[in-house]
Amino acid sequence: MATTQISDVYVPEVYSSYTAVNGPEKTVFFDSGIAVANPALAGMFSDGGRIAELPFWKDLDASDEPNYGTDDPTDIAVPAKVTTGTQVARMASLNQGYSSADMTGELAGSDPMQQVRNRFGTYWMRQWQRRTIASLQGVIADNVANDDGDMVNNVAGATNADVATGTLFGREVFTAAAFTSGDHYDDYAVFAVHSVVAKRMVDNDDIDFLADSNGQLTIPSFLGRRLVVDDSLPMTAAAGTGDTDAAATYTSYLFGTGLIGYGERSTKVPVELEREAAQGNGAGVETLWERKSWVIHPFGTAFTNTTLTDGNATLAQLRLAANWDRVIDRKLIGLAAIVTNG
Repeated sequence: MATTQISDVYVPEVYSSYTAVNGPEKTVFFDSGIAVANPALAGMFSDGGRIAELPFWKDLDASDEPNYGTDDPTDIAVPAKVTTGTQVARMASLNQGYSSADMTGELAGSDPMQQVRNRFGTYWMRQWQRRTIASLQGVIADNVANDDGDMVNNVAGATNADVATGTLFGREVFTAAAFTSGDHYDDYAVFAVHSVVAKRMVDNDDIDFLADSNGQLTIPSFLGRRLVVDDSLPMTAAAGTGDTDAAATYTSYLFGTGLIGYGERSTKVPVELEREAAQGNGAGVETLWERKSWVIHPFGTAFTNTTLTDGNATLAQLRLAANWDRVIDRKLIGLAAIVTNG
């Protein structure tokens, strides 16, 4: 029985349209408005390079008391000055390939490369979301290490014996996190939680529903904020069931609209099909490659590149406090974290 190989139907432009269906814009982060495509950010990398600096004017310091006029000509007022800050974003160059021997498809009766083609877009969508969450973990880790954790409400108990009502999610835990932004507490539009935390919210009858574009009440919400449930959010499993064993913890996030800026640079060869006729003792092997260049940047931060040995940041490096620095006032960054035991 003859098997149609991906090479028989492979047309790069058509193939790319398939994978784009499951691109980053289909993640809950884009759908909920947490992340926004930023052409200006992408444009900074259009001429190459991995690092873009985004200078900005800092706000006028309202704690500076104004001058009080007098009739003394020798009393000279000294003007204040406006200062600047710099956000730093980094581009990541990523690629992945999957290969299959032609004989595999012929013997199995179906082509594994068709599965690769059908699922590659979903793979990249999940990778994008993982890189976004890892970046948020790094920003929060830096906040705990260097800014007294003023963006975090951590009520989690360390051991199973410490777990109590006050270490679990509740409305007061949420409002305490929102008010880490002071009078900007109402800037948050989205609340993202692990399903374990979402179950507690359901049990507490805390979830309401907002109307979708068709007027149907289908969008879950909590205290007027859109609720996103995602099990890829950070959690640590319990070390055991004993009282002295470390308890499970779950991190939830409050987001302001547009917190994440996203841009993509075109690669020279985004998609490539590679055939090795001699492999498989002449039966042939083909490999499908995809390449992405992404910038994912949390607003108000600088990626300081402290631990990188080459140009790209791995997921583990994105999570490190040492690689991040908050460069704007706490009230102006729409991010807060909650850590609970469930």
